Amino acid sequence: MVREVPFRARSGWGPLFVWLGLITLGIIGTVVAIGTAPILVLVSIPAVLAGFVALFGLKAIQPNQARVLLLFGEYRGSAKESGFYWVNPFYTKKKVSLRVRNFETGSTAIHEAKDSSGNVVTPKGRSAFRPSKVNDRDGNPIEISAVVVWRVVDTAEALLEVDDYEDYVAIQSESALRNLASRHPYDGGDDEMSLRGETDEVSRQLRSDIQERMNKAGVEVIEARISHLAYATEIAAAMLQRQQAQAVVAARAKIVEGAVGMVEMALAHLEENNLVELDAERRAAMVSNLLVVLCSDQHTQTGHQHGESVSLEADA
Repeated sequence: MVREVPFRARSGWGPLFVWLGLITLGIIGTVVAIGTAPILVLVSIPAVLAGFVALFGLKAIQPNQARVLLLFGEYRGSAKESGFYWVNPFYTKKKVSLRVRNFETGSTAIHEAKDSSGNVVTPKGRSAFRPSKVNDRDGNPIEISAVVVWRVVDTAEALLEVDDYEDYVAIQSESALRNLASRHPYDGGDDEMSLRGETDEVSRQLRSDIQERMNKAGVEVIEARISHLAYATEIAAAMLQRQQAQAVVAARAKIVEGAVGMVEMALAHLEENNLVELDAERRAAMVSNLLVVLCSDQHTQTGHQHGESVSLEADA
């Protein structure tokens, strides 16, 4: 495995004037030698060529950019400090950006395309994202996508260990997202983690899973967060009905629990203050009426039973 080695390049201002001076002297020497001493042409012309070739060693490095230097296929180091430098002109200098980048899973890379004249026909970029369709832990088809924020931290690994580190990040992030979605349910109970309920913890797991895959590519994952999460269209309506039913059941359970507590409190107060004595039959009727009033989601009205006792009935 290739590891990054810092390369300290020399300032380019001194070599710039040296090589320009050598080219100038070589041109003057060639002109003078042609008329006086033709043998000096053998020295002046190589001087011009040497100065011209040496100028190709001049490079300006912008902030948050780096140059990976190769000499005849051998890695020699990475220059990451911004400035104007001169290196061996025979070095192959490959540019690597160290800036923070982000993308959304489901999008594909669009490579730059040029025509025969060298004009850019299709600029480099990424297509619009399409959410990934995957089954959650319970087998329900869902649509999911995530935003991944990343940057290159090891230029040698990014450039030499993988074929295209940008595509590598995109494909491995997509794979990690699918794997994460299959390990958890879309929506679960209070005692288990779900994709919809525990977004922060899911995001931390997603970042950890992607970073584990990025270690061999010299990439640091700064953040990974789910940006789109929904049931697939073919089951969305059914799942919405199920969620509504679950919500209704949960609400009714809370209402019943509260109503039972209120009935217990009412009976306890009546017995404690000796306001009324209730036999078993009237006690049961009172409990029934109170539960009807408290648990019904419709209006109540008074009615007569057996012509004398008053009870509460829910409207139909």
